[in-house]
Amino acid sequence: MDKRKDNVVRLTALLAAAVLLATGCRGGDDGGGGGDAAEEEGGIATDVGVTEEACPEAVNADNGCIYLGTISDLTVGPFAALGKPITDAQVAFWRTVNEDGGIGGYDIDVTTYVRDNQYNPEIHNQVYREIKPDVLALAQTLGSPTTAAIIDDMEASDVVGAPASWTSGNMFEDVILESGTNYCFEAMNALDWAVQEYGVQSVMAVHLPGDYGDDAAAGMKYAAEQAGLQFTDVETQSGQTNQAGAIQAIVGQQPDLVFVTTGPTDLAVIVGQAAAAGYQGRFIGSSPTWNPGLLASPAAPALQALYHQAGPWATYDTDTPGHQAMRDALGSGVQGNDGYTAGWVWSYPLKAALEQAADNGDLTRAGLVEAIGQLESVDYQGMLPEGAGNFSGEPNETVFRESVISVPDPASSAGVRVIQDFFVSPTAEEYELNAPCYQNT
Repeated sequence: MDKRKDNVVRLTALLAAAVLLATGCRGGDDGGGGGDAAEEEGGIATDVGVTEEACPEAVNADNGCIYLGTISDLTVGPFAALGKPITDAQVAFWRTVNEDGGIGGYDIDVTTYVRDNQYNPEIHNQVYREIKPDVLALAQTLGSPTTAAIIDDMEASDVVGAPASWTSGNMFEDVILESGTNYCFEAMNALDWAVQEYGVQSVMAVHLPGDYGDDAAAGMKYAAEQAGLQFTDVETQSGQTNQAGAIQAIVGQQPDLVFVTTGPTDLAVIVGQAAAAGYQGRFIGSSPTWNPGLLASPAAPALQALYHQAGPWATYDTDTPGHQAMRDALGSGVQGNDGYTAGWVWSYPLKAALEQAADNGDLTRAGLVEAIGQLESVDYQGMLPEGAGNFSGEPNETVFRESVISVPDPASSAGVRVIQDFFVSPTAEEYELNAPCYQNT
């Protein structure tokens, strides 16, 4: 499947904009969003979510405003402990962009249209439709199953989004600006690493259902098959305070490695209670399983003894220009959390796409999608290696395959410390990504 849409669609949209301009037809402002018809403001074509008027509380009073929406898990969902720092980091990121002059004569607003999805696909779809008429794109759409609930409309409406997720399905959506490797390759890398480090012979995937958990489990299953290892799949649900089924499977089967793809609270219950019941093997968690608050939980001793953290990039304290820019923007009073790191990193490709669209003279929704297909790399200021952020080709050619491994460390701001820097395992390197991993199980 070709990730990028046919240029004929883009050309049609641009010709339609030209006709509207030639006839003097203009869309009216709809709150913060602007109308559906393309307008020329300062030599740049615009339609939805871009206004000539300045943003509320603008940094640059003479700039227009680009409105970006945010849909996150902010209150009661399993990833609320990550959703808030992700969102706060993105506010800081775009404030920094505005302080540097904005993009194409516009400041960026990411605070007017913030909504809570409670990690519920139905609510996610509802709040998306509430803010859709007023935003150019989504600075954040948190969750794999939640984003899946709106992706068809995003595609149909040319609404670009930066996902707060790493499902391999992101690679097959024209309007998704993913960063870092996906859950599937992260799991492959982790298993190959664990075989090398610990000689594991059996592995169990304990995971939530849906694109998030199924994607990681698919990668783990494939890597286990390639290595000739025993593999067991255990699906669980979030919010089960005892996680009895998963714990019983772990303790009963005693796999050498358990790869966990849940929320942080679920992880603490699974690791803590399995260890208390006598399990002494190894755990590795997918990226979103970790939160530094776990080191203050009753599960902390078990986590420090048995747990490793897979991740798409290095942690909050890392010494790169991007990490330093993030810490400077957030300020010294912030307690380190890799939710901040993720929110900051996820913002780079949307910034690059907006800059490309402004250079093209087309900040319409269709123009932004076209700009994405022109990105061959994104400058992540060292937070991801060179070559990351290629959106110009087929998924198997452009997908970023590297990840890192960390261990719990109370001395680290984010509660984890990298012990294996960016690497790609033989299994992930050779895998042909022709469809989302979870569709190939």
